[in-house]
Amino acid sequence: MTVKFVPVEVTDVELAFGGRNMATLLPDWSEIPEEFKKGRTKWNKLFSLIFFKGEAPGTLTGVERIDPQKAGRHLRAVMKSWEPKHEHKEAGVAYLMSLWFGDWDPSEEQNSR
Repeated sequence: MTVKFVPVEVTDVELAFGGRNMATLLPDWSEIPEEFKKGRTKWNKLFSLIFFKGEAPGTLTGVERIDPQKAGRHLRAVMKSWEPKHEHKEAGVAYLMSLWFGDWDPSEEQNSR
């Protein structure tokens, strides 16, 4: 399995205040599939839960050859960044989550309340 996008190491400063170079952390807008841009995937829902509530319900496990901790730090650095526009950030993070994590069941969100 070839993975085009892989998590990169982010510093603790980037994790706290946002990533410094979105070109290395986020796919270009043109590389993100339309369904993620329209916000219609369960991964977009998960992005919103994490972005607005601060954490994901349940446990996410990395797919083969993806370290879930490294991926989580990478994605949090993107979410905390002041760039790019929110729409690009949401679509890009949702897309990367779909590539890097095993399946996530949105019904878990209901069970975590």
